[in-house]
Amino acid sequence: MFNREVYQNRRRILLEKMADKAQEGKRGIAIFTGNVEAPQNYRGNDYKFRQESSFLYYWGIDEPGFAAILDLDNGEEAIYGNDVDIDDIIWMGPQPSVQSKAEKAGVHRSAPAADFDNEVRKAVSQGRPVHFLPTSRYYNTMKVSSLLGIPAEDVRKVAPVSCGKASEELVRAIISMRLIKEPCEISEIDKACEIGYLMHTAARQGCKPGTPEQEIVGRMEGVTISRGWGVSFTTILSQHGETLHNHSHNMTITPGNLLLVDAGAESNTHYASDFTRTYPCSGRFTQRQRDIYDIVENCNELAFKLCRPGTTYRDIHIAVAKNMLEGLKSLDIVRGDVDSMAAEGIAGLFMPHGLGHNMGIDVHDMEDLGENLVGYDDDQKRSSQLGLGSLRMARRLHPGHVITDEPGIYFIPALIAKWKEDGTDKGFVNYQKLEAYNDFGGIRLEDDILITEDGARHLGPHRLPIKADDVENAMAGE
Repeated sequence: MFNREVYQNRRRILLEKMADKAQEGKRGIAIFTGNVEAPQNYRGNDYKFRQESSFLYYWGIDEPGFAAILDLDNGEEAIYGNDVDIDDIIWMGPQPSVQSKAEKAGVHRSAPAADFDNEVRKAVSQGRPVHFLPTSRYYNTMKVSSLLGIPAEDVRKVAPVSCGKASEELVRAIISMRLIKEPCEISEIDKACEIGYLMHTAARQGCKPGTPEQEIVGRMEGVTISRGWGVSFTTILSQHGETLHNHSHNMTITPGNLLLVDAGAESNTHYASDFTRTYPCSGRFTQRQRDIYDIVENCNELAFKLCRPGTTYRDIHIAVAKNMLEGLKSLDIVRGDVDSMAAEGIAGLFMPHGLGHNMGIDVHDMEDLGENLVGYDDDQKRSSQLGLGSLRMARRLHPGHVITDEPGIYFIPALIAKWKEDGTDKGFVNYQKLEAYNDFGGIRLEDDILITEDGARHLGPHRLPIKADDVENAMAGE
C-alpha cells in the first residue's frame, strides 16, 4: 500500500474529472466493489485472493469484502466493510478495524458492509446517477445487478456497447488516469520486472534435454512466490510455440526443439511484469532457427527504437510488420513488394497478434474496462486484418505509458493450409518454401517498456539476454 496521500490525490483528480461530466447536483455517486473470496470447490477452500484493480488503485485496501462510494456532488467518500467477530478471531486472530484500514487510505468515514447496499439503493430511489465500472467477477456482477435492478449481462458492458449500463464517463476518467503511471507505480513495475528476470533465468537454466516442462514451470513460479505475490498470468511454456497461449506443460525438453516461455510476475503491490524468450532446447540454434530468430529479435529492437512520445503504437506495429516481411522475403518465404504485402495484411499469417498491450496493475492493463476504450484514441479505428486487428494498444504514446514489445513469428500449419486454400495471401506467399516450416513451432520475444520524455527505456534493473549469441553463451555457461 502506498502512502495515504497517493490515494487521496487519485480520488481528488477523479472527482475533478467527473465534475465536468454533468451539472452540479446531478452528478450522482461512483461506486467501487472490491472482490470477495471465491471457493475453489467448497467454502473455506478458496482461490488465492486478488483485489479488484481499480478498487486497489483508488482505495488501497488489499483485502476481501470491501466496497466504497465517492459522492460526485459533495466530494464525500466512505469505505464499507465489516469488523471481525469472535468466530473470525478464532480462525484469523485479532484484526485491525475497518476504520483504521480506511484511515490508511486517507478516508475518514467507514461503515458496515450492509450500509453500502443501503446507500446505493437510496441513491437509486432519489433518481441520482450511479456510476459503476464493468465487473469481471461473478459475485460483483450479481451484487450490482441486484442493487441497481438491471440485467447481470448489462453490468459487464460499458454503456455504448450492446445496451451495457456501466458508466462510460467513469471508465474514461479512470483510463485517463491509470494509463499514465506515477513514479511510485513505475518503481513497483521495476520490482515486478526484476522478479520476472529471475523467473525467466530459472527457465533458461532449466531448459536442458530430458527435463520435464512441468518441473521448469514449478521452478519459475516458485521464484515469483518467494519474492512477490505470484504470477501475473498463467504461465506459457511450450515446445509448441506456434500455439500462442499454450498452457500445457506435459512434454520433456527435446533436442532440436524451441522452448517458448511467456511468463510474468506480480510484485506484492500487484504491479505486473510480462516477458517472453525463446530458447534452443539443444543449447544452440540451428541455422534455420537462427534465421527466424534474428528476424524477430530485429523487430523487437526496431519497435523499441521507434517508441517515443507522439508516435502511435499502431504505426510502430505496421513498421515492425514491414520489417518482418523484409526478413521473410530474404528467406524466399514471401515474394513481392513489402509495402503491398503489409497493406494486404500478409504479416498476419506469421504474427496473428498485436505488437503489445498496456501493462500496470493488470498485466493487460484495464482491458476489463473495454479493450478499444483502453487501447485506442478516439480518432483511431480498429483494423479488421488478422494481426493488426488484434493490436490491443494502438494509442499515441505519452511519457508514463507502460507497454509490451512482443513481436513473434509462428508457423501454424492449420492457418497456412487455410490461407493456401482460400487464396488469402493473394500470391505473395511461397508455399513450397513455407510448408517446409510446418514443424518449426514459433518464436516470440517480449520486453516491458516505459515511455519517457525523450524516448523509452526497458523496465527492470536487468534485461534478459535476447541476441542469439548472448542466449547461446548464457545457456553454455549454465
